[in-house]
Amino acid sequence: MFPNRLKALWAEGRPAINGWLSIASPFAAEIMAAQGFDSLTVDMQHGALDYSDLLPMLQAMRASGAVLLARVPWLEPGIIMKALDAGAQGIICPMVNSAEDAARFVSYLRYPPLGVRSFGPTRAAFAAGGDYAAQANANILAFAMIETAEGMANLDAITATPGLDGIYVGPADLSISLSGGRLAPGMDREEPEILAALQTILAACKRNGLRAGLHCGSPDYAARAIGWGFDMTTVGGDTKFLASAAGAAVAGFRKLTGGTAGTAEPGGY
Repeated sequence: MFPNRLKALWAEGRPAINGWLSIASPFAAEIMAAQGFDSLTVDMQHGALDYSDLLPMLQAMRASGAVLLARVPWLEPGIIMKALDAGAQGIICPMVNSAEDAARFVSYLRYPPLGVRSFGPTRAAFAAGGDYAAQANANILAFAMIETAEGMANLDAITATPGLDGIYVGPADLSISLSGGRLAPGMDREEPEILAALQTILAACKRNGLRAGLHCGSPDYAARAIGWGFDMTTVGGDTKFLASAAGAAVAGFRKLTGGTAGTAEPGGY
């Protein structure tokens, strides 16, 4: 089985940059994978896609050499195991709120005797190379998301879960939950209470030998997070990059043409 390159990167003391995929398109995924990300995550929770989109997207990105992850919709064994069988090299699981949740999550990723994963790596056996069954437990990454006040209250127990590789922070949900709805959802938080929560999560990860990941909206904030001690930061994703580039092109055109625009004839270009 091919080694997980994120583990090698972290063993060298280097941080990872992760890309986010929400558009159900193998071609869009292939374009993203060609940009040099260390890893890419297919978002099956909030992305406009499902399992039938995941598999061809993983196929399209395989040649890039990036580590391919999937965020599953929920803590449910069927979709976690199918994502792994499709070739995902790691799983990000949302809304892990207790040590029991974390233990169940880990068990779904590991073959016996370390877990209860059912054997049948239909595509993974080809995509990941030989000896998959013997190597998968050591190479598949398990990231639990901390994004609620309940998860924060149980942080020490969650991060002590055997077999868990890391914590991935969803700042939007975390901000809503910790503030009781006072704060609007969003990334790149500057509120003292959220910054303190991020430091608390980092400290718990370090105590338990886990990797820490953070969803960010800008390279500047992501670099700050690496400076704080995060091991992996997500810097935007396909939908944001498409909207940003398209918006910049339109804004540039409006500025250069005095704010006017031509109107295409019906059926024209």
